[in-house]
Amino acid sequence: MVQLSGGEILVRSLRPERIGAVFGIVGGKLGPFIKALGEEPGIVFTGTRHEAAAVYMAAGHFAATGRMAVAFSEIGPGTSNAVPAVASAYNNRLPLLLITSNNQHATAYPFRGAFMEQDNLAVLQPITKWNAVIHEGTRIPELVRWAFREALTGRPGPVHLDVPQDVLLTQFDIPDNEFAWTAEEYRLAAPIAPAAADAARAAELLLAAERPLLIAGGGLARGGDATAFRALARTLGAASTATQMGLGGADETATGFAGHGGVIAGDAVLTALREADVVLAAGCRFSSWMWDQDGPLVRRGQKLIQIDTDPAVIGHAAPVTLGMVADARTAVAAILAAVRARGAEPSNGEWAAAIDGARNAHRARLAALAEDTTAPTHPARLAQAIGLAIPADAFVTFDGGHTSFWSNDFTHVPEPRRGFHEPGMAQLGFGLPYAIAVALAHPGRTVVNITGDGAFGFTVAELDTARRYGAVVINVIHNNASWGVIAASQRKGGFSFGTDLSGTDYAAIARGFGCFGEAVETAEDFAAAFARAGASGLPAVLDCRTRFVPHPMMPQFGATSALGMRR
Repeated sequence: MVQLSGGEILVRSLRPERIGAVFGIVGGKLGPFIKALGEEPGIVFTGTRHEAAAVYMAAGHFAATGRMAVAFSEIGPGTSNAVPAVASAYNNRLPLLLITSNNQHATAYPFRGAFMEQDNLAVLQPITKWNAVIHEGTRIPELVRWAFREALTGRPGPVHLDVPQDVLLTQFDIPDNEFAWTAEEYRLAAPIAPAAADAARAAELLLAAERPLLIAGGGLARGGDATAFRALARTLGAASTATQMGLGGADETATGFAGHGGVIAGDAVLTALREADVVLAAGCRFSSWMWDQDGPLVRRGQKLIQIDTDPAVIGHAAPVTLGMVADARTAVAAILAAVRARGAEPSNGEWAAAIDGARNAHRARLAALAEDTTAPTHPARLAQAIGLAIPADAFVTFDGGHTSFWSNDFTHVPEPRRGFHEPGMAQLGFGLPYAIAVALAHPGRTVVNITGDGAFGFTVAELDTARRYGAVVINVIHNNASWGVIAASQRKGGFSFGTDLSGTDYAAIARGFGCFGEAVETAEDFAAAFARAGASGLPAVLDCRTRFVPHPMMPQFGATSALGMRR
């Protein structure tokens, strides 16, 4: 037996998962946990300026590495501040552990009206996969193991442990071997393999298809390797696409690549989804980024093979011909082996070429828009300049509603875990915290946050975090000095109210935080400014002056929210 405080037990209970990254803001009631955290070898702590940023960073760490991280927040307002980012992780299926503090048991659960009290369990229950209050210190290792099991099994997502102050402070006698567990002893650690019969049937369906389509979803990207997915598309001569969470899964250079990001990627994606006779959805749940006004673009009459670790997802959005409860990467590799074993030759070249044609027409339309030299800079022209300047091995976050539309086709994402959208909740401001987490996890690599001026304002204070911890992130702002989409909508309604964001010098703000900052007036100036930002060795802000122009796919995107609106 060893005698440890609840805070020490909590930190040691993280050892089986080899947690290396913890994010948060230090606070008083969490003191015993924070003290133990500082004494634990192998854990790198990043202190943020807002609790939501800490949770975004934990989510971004997983998205970029496939390894879970921990965030923590203090009692009352600290935990309330974390709520938006927890909701973001929940809707995007990104696992993390959030640890919160609370008043001592004498005044909590049930609550008696103490200073800063809050029922954190109730607040976070709707936006976490699992949560619990630790009432007894000797149960901390068990509940930490439980939390990780829930976070990583089936549908992945954030989990939460609330720890009253007296539990953190009290000394407990606890067996030393409580910290000697391996992850394999309390949760599934190996990817879930598909049944051999299911892989064989999937191969038969795909080989019989005349217009096969492969979709790389977030479940595939979480595996970090799209080799089998790309090989299967080539072997079948299939069309392919990737969702926003599945960026980098499909090969952008392959024949039949329709684009990525759902409906905002252009008519080729719409055509592929509507015309395909057999669709393989690898870790894709068909969110509204792949809808029209009638719902998901894969419908009855098409044969759908859907792979997911969460059984509840299969068949939820669209009727399935074959559902496979399995890890997407593992299942695709099994299907590829089954296809190759049959030795059949694909006969889908004509349809894949037609998808190529639609994709090329969309890209040509965007390139024509980028020829506009009118000032302020057209967003297509700016997005094109950004895409050309970013090195091929960079990591990129796409923040800001309309900004991310323009960046989607001009910025390449060649591999999974290299490009990051936030489609599930569409939280503005996630980009900088995500990018900081990515930069800390991959030091020495170029990390770029492409964002809008409105979105950047949500988490601009994290420039201080980036500077203090040496997270070299280049923030590229599409600055149209407004809430652009809202302003455009108001103009259609014949009014204007509260959408002006003019007069802010984001480059000067960056310099005030000790970062590099530069205003960029034209697209022609961007490459040189980007090079100077990179050479500075500092977190950077490039404040790029642009104007609002609706993206060509805005009408189609609007239709995704029109389901049920017909009268």
